Amino acid sequence: MSRPYVLVLYYSSHGATRTMAQHIARGIEQSGIEARLRTVPAVSANSEASAPAVPEQGALYCSEQDLANCAGLALGSPTRFGNMAAALKYFIDGTSALWLSGALIGKPASVFSSSSSLHGGQETTLISMMLPLLHHGMVITGLPYSESELLSTTTGGTPYGATHVAGNDSRRPVDDTELKLCRAQGKRLGELAIKLQKET
Repeated sequence: MSRPYVLVLYYSSHGATRTMAQHIARGIEQSGIEARLRTVPAVSANSEASAPAVPEQGALYCSEQDLANCAGLALGSPTRFGNMAAALKYFIDGTSALWLSGALIGKPASVFSSSSSLHGGQETTLISMMLPLLHHGMVITGLPYSESELLSTTTGGTPYGATHVAGNDSRRPVDDTELKLCRAQGKRLGELAIKLQKET
């Protein structure tokens, strides 16, 4: 039997969400449980388009087994009109078998996002990602205000989950406050995953 792990599943267009995922994974591993980074292929209106079996860079593509066997999940996406990106939604829409089997019931989950502007729909994107996880029976955890950066940030960061403001050109790097909140969220998720594993 493999060691327990928390899955960090994300889609990233310009790299910011990937950077956030990496720091959430660091926080998870600080808690004492393995973090497994995975991504999803882009979707295209062109029916002839197909992604390579292995991405050219970054994390491997997520499999149904990666998701089914995780002890917890961190789900990340850039904001698309106040919603998660189509590529991530497409993957999640294909998880009916896991819903039918109850594979994710009782496992902790958290969400994170990046947008071009401070009011670009970060919180609605986070909530949009929570909805299918609630249908799967997952236990949603956010970022409590004991993380003092939530009270002082002028960029990303919400009690619903870590966020980043990428700027109009999507080139603004993830700043120290945003990264600290990512690591705190990962650590909290990892600790919950460990506690819930001991109870089952």
